[in-house]
Amino acid sequence: MGQVVYTKDHEWLSIKDDVITIGVTEFAQQQLGDVVFVELPDVGSTLSIGDEAAVIESVKAAGEISVPLGGVVVSVNESLIDEPELLNSAPETDGWIFRLTPTIAVDLRDFMDAGQYQQYTQDGE
Repeated sequence: MGQVVYTKDHEWLSIKDDVITIGVTEFAQQQLGDVVFVELPDVGSTLSIGDEAAVIESVKAAGEISVPLGGVVVSVNESLIDEPELLNSAPETDGWIFRLTPTIAVDLRDFMDAGQYQQYTQDGE
């Protein structure tokens, strides 16, 4: 994994070279409950900030994964098709959702580090 940062929407981004891996945090999966289905983005699609990239359905709710930065989807975690529960058991490792190559430079100041994210979840949204 590369450098990891977090969003206010409870997504994590692992930045390594020019590829960013995106998934949901441990906190997010706890809020969702047992995940039963994941709709993945299409490889090769170009996404803009705020676009819906994926949908996660759980026994409690359905949630959208919005893109925190623009880019082109270069791969998706196809394991989630048959094993959506990976988002519960390993949300910040094997349960990654998709990878993209950003279309503009990433400004890390737009995101939180682990300490800031932990404080954010403790303070409540």
